Amino acid sequence: MTDEPTDDLFAPLHLSSGPALRNRIAKAAMEENLAGDGQLPDARIVALYRRWARGGAGLLITGNVMVHAEALTGPGGIVLDEAAPLAPFEEWAAAARSGGGAVWMQINHPGRQVASDMPGVVWGPSEVGVDLGRHSGRFGRPVAMTPEQIGATVARFAVTAARAEEAGFDGVEIHAAHGYLLSQFLSPLVNRRTDAWGGSLENRARMLLDVVRAVRAAVSPSFAVAVKLNSADFQRGGFDADDARRVIEWLAPLGVDLVELSGGSYESPAMNGRAADARTRAREAYFLDLAKELAVTSPLPLMLTGGITRRATAERVLDGGVALVGMGTALAVTPDLPDRWRDGREAAHRLRPVTWSDKSLASLATMAQVRHQLRRTAAGRATRTGAHPAYTLLTDQLRQRRALRRYRAWLAGERRPAPAPVRPS
Repeated sequence: MTDEPTDDLFAPLHLSSGPALRNRIAKAAMEENLAGDGQLPDARIVALYRRWARGGAGLLITGNVMVHAEALTGPGGIVLDEAAPLAPFEEWAAAARSGGGAVWMQINHPGRQVASDMPGVVWGPSEVGVDLGRHSGRFGRPVAMTPEQIGATVARFAVTAARAEEAGFDGVEIHAAHGYLLSQFLSPLVNRRTDAWGGSLENRARMLLDVVRAVRAAVSPSFAVAVKLNSADFQRGGFDADDARRVIEWLAPLGVDLVELSGGSYESPAMNGRAADARTRAREAYFLDLAKELAVTSPLPLMLTGGITRRATAERVLDGGVALVGMGTALAVTPDLPDRWRDGREAAHRLRPVTWSDKSLASLATMAQVRHQLRRTAAGRATRTGAHPAYTLLTDQLRQRRALRRYRAWLAGERRPAPAPVRPS
């Protein structure tokens, strides 16, 4: 490990690629869904990240930026591929770095987690759809990827990473958690292939490892490369902590600086604090127990995200051997929470909990509440946590419909060449 964990939240963390993070507090990725025209970052994203940059975090990780223009997690997703103009991303990076911290771009492909009303492609390791019971129709039916599509997708990750570095970002985080494409390949429940990408964990991890190799080969040695990984899927027979331990060991020699641990997927939304596992229910630091177990043997520094809102909890995370504390919702509500902790203060507001019995709808409503706060912050308005979850969900859905119309029109007018292959080293 490059740097021993410390109980001091404001001590630097030195990364194996060279740069040091100024403290142990990171803004974790949240799906902002704030893309402007052309699926590009606009003034809202710039204002939002400039506000977070003033809040004292050592690291800001962006919401997921999509590597494939025809495969988005939502119609408001930002796309950085070989055809995207770089200037809007340069402005985004400059705003995020304006407070003295680092900024990493989270890069992602949704795989099968694409809404059924979205244009484009719905790909997966196998033809196994998202199972949400009566809500399953919200997602498209996936097509099993061909070896050629897998290779092209690996290349897309490398292109996006290289362009992120060119735009001024300090690193990238490869998203292999929360049921997105790389997580789907890791899962024995979703990946039922019988070729080189299926069966054993070694085969199921092949695509992730190829992506990491391709990304590391496409960027400079001082550019940080991180991976977001599920500590567990929280589904019987799925990807578990023992699998995560082995994958972390395989990532270590490939030039990875950090592994962020989270958990769950749309089918088991543990990342929202509603996991099926009783150890993670209704408390902060949902995945701390698993992270502490993984930290004992991990050859890489670990970051933990999930439900952390108080300084005492953050310090307990570091005491458990984790190197970096990640927060999403807490910083959506209180953008300057790291500076507050430094001054001995806590958050003044908490997000209204969603206690609906339908966990799929509750997860959607929770994400809508977060995006409601992000839009207010981007507009320079104060935090307001009293809005009813049903109201924020409805208004979010209306915004999504407008964004979908824009995305459909944009995609229909685009003719994007496939990126040149990047051969894994």
